[in-house]
Amino acid sequence: LDELAPHEPISMYHHNKPGEDNADAHLKRQIMGREVVVAVTNGRLDLGPWEQIFYGEFDGRRPKRVLVKIIGE
Repeated sequence: LDELAPHEPISMYHHNKPGEDNADAHLKRQIMGREVVVAVTNGRLDLGPWEQIFYGEFDGRRPKRVLVKIIGE
């Protein structure tokens, strides 16, 4: 991801001009996605043998929250 959206030089991103420095974090999130849908079967996450949920934090200076939404059958 750092090759696709490097943090520096900070001046290469228009988003960073008003004093921000996290344009690369926005691009990395766009590449990785921001949500996942997972089935729950018998009270357990229904993941395949090689699947797992990955949370990537690309701008760690700010508080974050995780939303878990359960949708019934």
